[in-house]
Amino acid sequence: MAGTPLAFWRKAGVVGALMLSAFGFNTTENLPIGLLRLMAEDLDVSSQSVGYLVTWYGLTVALASLPLAHVTRRTPRRFVLSGVLAVLFLSSVLPALVSSYGLLVVARVATALAQALFWAVMGPVAVGLFSPGVRGRVIGVLSVGGALATVAGVPAGNWLGRRTDWQVPFGMLSVMVLVALVAVAVLLPTTRPEEGHAAYGAEPDARRFAGVLAVTALSVTGVFAGFTYLVDFLQDVGRFSGDAVSGLLGAFGLGGFVGVTVVGPLLDRFPRATLAVPVAVQAAALLALYADAHDKVTVSVALAVLGTAVAPVFMAAQSRVLRVAPGRTEIALAANSAAFNLGVAAGALCGALVLHVLAVRETFLVGGLLSVAALMILGAETLLPDPAPAPVGEGGAARPGEPLDAVP
Repeated sequence: MAGTPLAFWRKAGVVGALMLSAFGFNTTENLPIGLLRLMAEDLDVSSQSVGYLVTWYGLTVALASLPLAHVTRRTPRRFVLSGVLAVLFLSSVLPALVSSYGLLVVARVATALAQALFWAVMGPVAVGLFSPGVRGRVIGVLSVGGALATVAGVPAGNWLGRRTDWQVPFGMLSVMVLVALVAVAVLLPTTRPEEGHAAYGAEPDARRFAGVLAVTALSVTGVFAGFTYLVDFLQDVGRFSGDAVSGLLGAFGLGGFVGVTVVGPLLDRFPRATLAVPVAVQAAALLALYADAHDKVTVSVALAVLGTAVAPVFMAAQSRVLRVAPGRTEIALAANSAAFNLGVAAGALCGALVLHVLAVRETFLVGGLLSVAALMILGAETLLPDPAPAPVGEGGAARPGEPLDAVP
């Protein structure tokens, strides 16, 4: 960060802690998907009620992201990140200790509020530690932590929950979050959030920024329309066993890990293609799951391919936002996080509605069509004229004004 040179080991420590934090948030958000039936049986509620935990989580993040980012826009990021990780720790401990649907809802809302702020500030904090030319690569490295949540977090939570209790994975998560909290509190310096190149977009463009938000919302809605009820789909339609489901969740996560590992280094060189290609792959995989739902080989391959696309879509969208943000980047990232989690909520709700009217298989058809719509928006975005060069502010950071952060 500007005026605060750090030793490489401290930078690496901060990035490692942020990766672990991303792992914690992503795993916490998606654990109910892997533990859907166990939680429903123990809490004596329906599968749809547990699915609604995903809906309300996403809706809370969607509504809270921008207000929280605005309120804390002048607060040193060391304090903000320490605070949100403390909330994640406490809200992971609560479900591990108390078996109550009501308290679980409270814990989920608290975690969602923390996540709303985390995704807004994580990127600028990490990117600001390094030179402007590697923004995309830093986002790619951070995304590995989130991708590992689907490789290890959700599948391991499913496996551990079936052999012990659904609360045990939440307890394990709280320990990891505590490690990340201590690392951030100790290693991250206390600086003003508006300092440094990462505070503003490199190529500000409000039109392209709006396009990224639309692509994020549509693509995520498409994924979660089916993925929220993936366990039911695999067991009831695909006739997979419980152990096979854990393996398929692992394959999905491994695909995500491979996707972010391959796409991450390309973000700075190919900012458009690294978003468009994963969205296209996602659409194809979702439609394949619907078209050949009874063929175990097709389902297995399509699910792994879907994993290679889903994680890079969010990663590439974040990188794109850092490039085209028309104002402060944490406000822009908060808007993208809101769009993402609105998609999570809308997707889970959409899936529930499809279940009431049709069947779980059709949730993947709806998801595929929504992903095609996102791809069409990306195609239309290429027709926009290039933006005028942005004025350069103090320290070489682009400062085109702050239309997304106008209130002092």
